[in-house]
Amino acid sequence: MQNIIRWGIVGCGNVTEVKSGPAFQKASRSELVAVMRRDGPKAADYALRHVVKRVYTSAAELIEDPYVDAVDIATPPSSHCELALRTAEAGKACLVEKPMAMNHAECTRMVGAFREKDLPLFVACYRRALPRFLRVRELLEAGAIGRVSSVHITQYGFLASGNEAATWRFDPAIAGAGLFYDLASHGFDLLDFLLGPIAEVSGYAVNTGGTYAAEDVTTACFRFESGSVGTGVWNFNADHEEDQLVFTGGAGTLRVPVFADGDILVMSRNREDRFEFRNPPHVHQPLVQSIVDCLLGGPPCESTGESGARASRVLERCVDGYYKSLTADR
Repeated sequence: MQNIIRWGIVGCGNVTEVKSGPAFQKASRSELVAVMRRDGPKAADYALRHVVKRVYTSAAELIEDPYVDAVDIATPPSSHCELALRTAEAGKACLVEKPMAMNHAECTRMVGAFREKDLPLFVACYRRALPRFLRVRELLEAGAIGRVSSVHITQYGFLASGNEAATWRFDPAIAGAGLFYDLASHGFDLLDFLLGPIAEVSGYAVNTGGTYAAEDVTTACFRFESGSVGTGVWNFNADHEEDQLVFTGGAGTLRVPVFADGDILVMSRNREDRFEFRNPPHVHQPLVQSIVDCLLGGPPCESTGESGARASRVLERCVDGYYKSLTADR
């Protein structure tokens, strides 16, 4: 039986420098053996700094390299589906960055392709494996706040402009939507992990700042299969930054940030408990480890193509009306 997973990264840009690149090297029974970037000198520089043996400027060549066991797709969303389908055709396991794809239809196509080949497909929603959120799930399941009746998620930020607004994350043709897809994908995936799948969702998105075409404020209202309900506001034209996930139950409230490296706060009528957590140096590493363990016969990893597709369905329904209105106005 194979005792190590050899990884190749397609798209070794800034996002992989600290978060994920070193994670593939530091995880047990894992090695990063190949990287690809269209800019050859930059790919070679990355490989030199991260001690990677093979360098490519072609995604197809890396995917087809027999020395590579599993492929990490770390490119913008517009290329995720095509590259994942290539990986499935090559008969290899795949980890794809979030958001999983441009839309739910692409996600479904990807899941189907890997299922047909009986191959694993994972999505890089690494918060599922972080100790902070594993503890949140333990607390909720243990009834620390009673039965969860509602949840509210808040993400506020300043309006992007200039060079920042010109990046791909604000371009629906590359990102699928605006910053909402990039950030809310983490929040909705976390809710799926902590409370189970969302059964129904409705949302509304608007553009209030006018500095880019994508939505900059989105709201959502949703119901979980478990019976709990939730709301969310993602306002990227705010006067302050805010990052909060609040669970309310019959016996208390649990607060935790989605993105900040903060603590868990559990409050009831008579007491307040704080659970201190700090992220590991390479936040991707716990998820990479769970994927490697899974591929080598260990427990299943919970961040799958199926869970990524569920998050995509929710995201899409929140902004669908906004993009339909843009199309109608043309």
